[in-house]
Amino acid sequence: MHVRRKLVVGNWKMNGSLAQLAELAPIAAATRAASGVDVAICPPFTLIAPAVARSGGIPIGGQDCHHESAGAHTGNVSAGMLKEVGARLVVVGHSERRAEQGESDEIVRRKAEAALALGLQTIVCIGESETERAEGRALDCCSAQLGASIPELSGEAELVIAYEPIWAIGTGRVASCDDVREVHALIRRLLVERFGDAGRRVRILYGGSVRGDNAAELFAVDDVDGALVGGASLTAEGLVPIIEAAAHS
Repeated sequence: MHVRRKLVVGNWKMNGSLAQLAELAPIAAATRAASGVDVAICPPFTLIAPAVARSGGIPIGGQDCHHESAGAHTGNVSAGMLKEVGARLVVVGHSERRAEQGESDEIVRRKAEAALALGLQTIVCIGESETERAEGRALDCCSAQLGASIPELSGEAELVIAYEPIWAIGTGRVASCDDVREVHALIRRLLVERFGDAGRRVRILYGGSVRGDNAAELFAVDDVDGALVGGASLTAEGLVPIIEAAAHS
């Protein structure tokens, strides 16, 4: 049996300021007090370097990266650029980027390959829409996204999967524990089928309106190895209870 440490990642999305980096100190203190829990924060690109300086040891990451190392890609940031300013992880394939920037599974996979090749912990997001859930196609959707979005495992960089049902992101709605259990079990099975024993070591996060008052219940579900947290991660008041719930799960 593989014992996987819980991982709580805060995704600030297009929020935050230099003043808001003051939240990192109490988050770092809570992390040091939480046995067996890894915590990371992914602020906007403009805050990565100052966040690294004020992180108190918490890994800082990017919310995206380009699949090329350099070139004529105005407005984009490469995995190497993230690493140069101190980022240690990156999120790719978030549903908001898939929807707003039209990112395909192939593009997400290429981004993940670029990030892993440079040693960044890489979180690949998948998840079904409300229509796909209502039509009974959630498992098929997640299976297809997973298969096409994740690269082969190689090197020492860690691949992480985040299951985020699109209809639960920022809505206050949370998937039922039974639904989460079903999808995470599917992801685990597919990872083991593809990667063998290494697939049992990949951490699978749940994301979608995770808060301090529902985190413990979610962390108790089999194969939920942590959370990708949006709005609740913007303050220590919101994130610390989730870290504490992870420590006690």
